[in-house]
Amino acid sequence: MKKIILATSAMALMAGMAFAQEGKTIRMGTEGAYPPYNFLNDNGEVDGYEREIGDELCKRAELKCEWVTNEWDSIIPNLTSGNYDVIIAGMSITDARDEVIDFTQNYLPPAASAYAALSADADITGGVVAAQASTIQAGHVAESGATLLEFATYDETVAAVRNGEADAVFADKDALVPAVEESGGEVVFVGDDVPLGGGIGMGLRESDTELKAKFDAAITSMKEDGTINAAIIKWFGEDATVYE
Repeated sequence: MKKIILATSAMALMAGMAFAQEGKTIRMGTEGAYPPYNFLNDNGEVDGYEREIGDELCKRAELKCEWVTNEWDSIIPNLTSGNYDVIIAGMSITDARDEVIDFTQNYLPPAASAYAALSADADITGGVVAAQASTIQAGHVAESGATLLEFATYDETVAAVRNGEADAVFADKDALVPAVEESGGEVVFVGDDVPLGGGIGMGLRESDTELKAKFDAAITSMKEDGTINAAIIKWFGEDATVYE
């Protein structure tokens, strides 16, 4: 199992964390269409790694939380406009996003992105590569020399490869693994893994410093007691990158 080093805690759970924002429900915004990070189960409820992590974070921070879904391409504007209070949606921490919103520390370590195609010989440097719009993967493809074909959802990027619109798809490898494994050899990984971003963090409005501090403290406690590692292995498998 790959491991990264978890730095010494910047802060412990504080006594002040015990108080919740009285009378306020924290709205947790996610996409609901990016398994295993987040998806809608058969009952139409938000499920996945981020639902498990998010519920535990709210419990430890003593916050009342509810889940809402939002399309990916407008997920940041709808945070800043107040439609919800937190983004917890497989969002990589990047400098560009950090200029618009604030981030907690990561609750999922930096992980690999990957290409997948119908052939191991697919042209990923000069061909047409599908990626979900407004992602770090789309930005990488745009700078790679390949022709970027953007879609609103992850599922559409994989479908574009299957129907011949794109030579390959570029996405988080953890998201691509089920598509590759369930294809029976039709879809295969191409080339080497590509490390991108600073891990997955919760996005908040820059003014919500108290809420950020509460979630940061809760994330730290979950890293220290192994709760996050257990969830990573549950949702992403034994070979997933975990905290040490």
